[in-house]
Amino acid sequence: MRRRTFAAALAVAAVTATAACGTDTPAPAAAQGGQLTVWLMNGDLSDKATAAINAAFEKATGAKVTVQIQEWDNINTKISTALAQDNTPDVIEIGNTDVPLFAANGALTDLNPHRDELAAGQTWLPGLAGPATVDGHVYGAPLFAGNRAVIYDKQVWADAGITAAPKTFTELTQDLDKIKAKHPAADYSAFHFPGKYWFGALQFVWDAGGQIATQKDGKWAGALESPEAQKGLQAWKDFQNAYSSPASRNVDTKAPDQAAIFSSGGAGAILDTSVNTVVKNKPELKDRLGTFPFPSATPGRTQPVFLGGSDLAIAAKSRNSDLALAYLKAATDPAVQRDAIVGIDGWTPISTELIDRITPTLPPVNAAFATAAKTSVATPAAPGWATIESDKSINTFFADIATGRRPIADAAKDFDAHLTEALNAR
Repeated sequence: MRRRTFAAALAVAAVTATAACGTDTPAPAAAQGGQLTVWLMNGDLSDKATAAINAAFEKATGAKVTVQIQEWDNINTKISTALAQDNTPDVIEIGNTDVPLFAANGALTDLNPHRDELAAGQTWLPGLAGPATVDGHVYGAPLFAGNRAVIYDKQVWADAGITAAPKTFTELTQDLDKIKAKHPAADYSAFHFPGKYWFGALQFVWDAGGQIATQKDGKWAGALESPEAQKGLQAWKDFQNAYSSPASRNVDTKAPDQAAIFSSGGAGAILDTSVNTVVKNKPELKDRLGTFPFPSATPGRTQPVFLGGSDLAIAAKSRNSDLALAYLKAATDPAVQRDAIVGIDGWTPISTELIDRITPTLPPVNAAFATAAKTSVATPAAPGWATIESDKSINTFFADIATGRRPIADAAKDFDAHLTEALNAR
């Protein structure tokens, strides 16, 4: 669910570091031998990046690792079945927002006693670490992240008299007003923003200080009726209705495909996970593309983003828990993150410190995605969040607001009730 929204994050250019990931790793522990089974998901890490993690692990432990690649179709059911068996895989890659689904029933190992050593002095991104932290206990170590930034056509903007990317929300809306004036057709979007695009719409809620839901005394409650959330929802509707075409108010990002709309000249900007699809659609746009983090309503800040990504968890029934912990250490090691996760595969690394380190090495068109990732907010760390994503009620909620089918307050009241019920389900 949270995956394919950012799979194109591979656009981030490789940093100059090589894949010799042992450069900064601690001296290897005494070899102890053994065999570890790891489940990784198809399409996430390349063979080279996986080999780099495995090499760091084997150097530290003397053990061997068997990686089994899994498909995304029906993966949560497959993981649930595997975790219940005695011959469970030792380490499993889990989508960051899905970790609570498996932590709630005791199927994952509590990593709290090892959090500091896994973090290795790094500050993990909240959008990755937050969903993996259930009732104050950590059940997954971040593996990689992907997120969204604004992609725009510099030539279209220059033709409207705009020569630099906006730094504030006010500058952004002023620029988009100029683009609207230059392209007055009703089917043109100065900024194409689909009404069901909840990943992007939530940024406005978080930017206004609102939350999707809050937890108190172990109970969750939908929080979109709060004054802060209502302010953010209104700001999003105003922006969407002002700068995205009326036809976009009841659609998602893939039907019609927003990258195709942009690359065919139907929009001046989009919010997306990379420039890859746009360039694939229209290669001649490559040198005309610019990117920037979506500006906050608070000057000097950027909007908080939803992070997609993966965490690595240890099965509670693993017979090789010490080796499994060593594998997590290898994957989260700053050198491995820098050289393999970023340097080979181009994902966003898992900490603010690593982002600060790698951003200056990236081309400007890619750096915006890393910068945006530094400010992230976690979705509720509750098993029931999987229901909210799978039933697409959150897509409908935002579309109801964008189209005006329902007043914001009424839509929020009903969706809060659904959130409260789903997030408290066991």
